[in-house]
Amino acid sequence: MFAKTLILGIVAFVLSGCGPFWVDPYITVEDSSLNWVHIHYYNLKSSPIRRISVYLSGTGYVKVLKGTSEQVSNDFAKNHEAENWHDVENSEQYVDVKHLNALFQDLVNRGLLDREKLFKRTKKKNMSRFLGVKANINNRTYSENDNIFEVDPNLAEALFDVVCQFNNPIKK
Repeated sequence: MFAKTLILGIVAFVLSGCGPFWVDPYITVEDSSLNWVHIHYYNLKSSPIRRISVYLSGTGYVKVLKGTSEQVSNDFAKNHEAENWHDVENSEQYVDVKHLNALFQDLVNRGLLDREKLFKRTKKKNMSRFLGVKANINNRTYSENDNIFEVDPNLAEALFDVVCQFNNPIKK
């Protein structure tokens, strides 16, 4: 009897596909100033590499850094003698919190917090673009260093849409 229960438990664990069955990465996003998503996008085709960093806070604060400087993607960059050190553009704005919460919910629904990217990984390497993301939504985090274009292409396109939305926003 114990063996059957153990086997059923193992089968349920394996088939859950999202890590431990008690951790659900598909949650309802609650309004919180502690929620945030930080996206780094690199265009590896250009030389020097073009970088864009978009930080979204649950307070409605959005910060976009772009340029070729390492400072765009590395808060601890120290190569201040680099030729492109000062190539950083900074823009900050506040947007409606409801808009950001809807955006956070869309990203969660697309698998942002899902650490197990089973059956989503692409077979071909994407060496022309890199997209990394770190997030904290409802005290659940994602902070892997994988290229999301390779790990979860559908999520990557949604994140890239967010980068495009805030990189050059249309002012009303």
